[in-house]
Amino acid sequence: MSLIGPEAIEFIGFAAPRYQSETHAAEGPAIDREYLRLLAQAHEWGGFDRILVAFYATEPDALLLSGYIASMTERIGLMIAHRTGFTAPTVAARQFATLDQLTGGRVAIHAISGGDDRELAQDGDHLTKDERYARTDEFLTIARQVWTSAQPFDFAGTHYRIAGGFSEVKPVRRGGIPVYFGGASPAAIAVAGRHADTYALWGESLDQVREAIARVRAAAAPHGRAPRLSLSFRPILGDTEEQAWARAEETLARTRALRAARGLGPAATPQNEGSRRLLAASAKGSRLDRRLYTAIAAETGAAGNSTALVGTPEQVAEALLDYHALGVRTFLIRGFDPLEDAIRYGRELLPTFRTLLARRGDEADAA
Repeated sequence: MSLIGPEAIEFIGFAAPRYQSETHAAEGPAIDREYLRLLAQAHEWGGFDRILVAFYATEPDALLLSGYIASMTERIGLMIAHRTGFTAPTVAARQFATLDQLTGGRVAIHAISGGDDRELAQDGDHLTKDERYARTDEFLTIARQVWTSAQPFDFAGTHYRIAGGFSEVKPVRRGGIPVYFGGASPAAIAVAGRHADTYALWGESLDQVREAIARVRAAAAPHGRAPRLSLSFRPILGDTEEQAWARAEETLARTRALRAARGLGPAATPQNEGSRRLLAASAKGSRLDRRLYTAIAAETGAAGNSTALVGTPEQVAEALLDYHALGVRTFLIRGFDPLEDAIRYGRELLPTFRTLLARRGDEADAA
């Protein structure tokens, strides 16, 4: 069960252990503790509800980074990316439950099965995509039993066999750790329907999001479930619309320059369906709907969350409300200038969105 109700709005930021993005080359050690502290606190001060700690095959461990972030903050929740299958599910479930108790119930898991065979091979995983999702299905089934079972349990599956599994430590919430889940392939949607408390999409067009929501709801309905819905964007703000679009084009130019400096040629064809969906959107144009900017996704091969919403804080907030009207209640946002953008989002974008949403609610009540 999630900390928040089905209609509550949730904003999630992004924590990286050092200053880097598509427009900023990584410098210095792999972990800059002072920067990570500032970034986490900027999100907390800005009114974000959670902060995502990502998983990459060659990057610092997300669970340990999350413990540090928790020690440097007081309120903000943690959305911890976890690559299912590399740690036994009973062990991972106890780790998450332990951190949840130590932080007073601030932990959520972002369960990821992996979309790139090359990255997975770096950690010795050579299963096919469908096999990985089948393993994730078993992993989450076992984890929920660890979090909720009052008695030892057995489990016999294709990937795991558990005899007398049990945990003395339970999460703060009786229903267990909230599970966020992404993936757009048929196998991913099926697992999301069974397990996701929140289903996460990257920043697609309104038509694409409408279609994806219908698929997820159809997959969840036979299980009596209704996941919350999350979208991920890279807002690019300006004091005026002209300034915002100029900054968007500058961000694209900086992205290209950094890729060239690193000797990167045209982006490879992505293996995961989510990236292919972003590229399908970009093929229809670099500017879609009211504010969706797809050029950076096209430049990078849609390697992750790479589409932007461009405009003034009020214009971007209005664009987010278009997705809210489709049923989206969680927005994961991060900037190309990570710390600076997080501060501006907290000062301008989040309060503006909440004000406009409240105003629309008042207007609906008066109608």
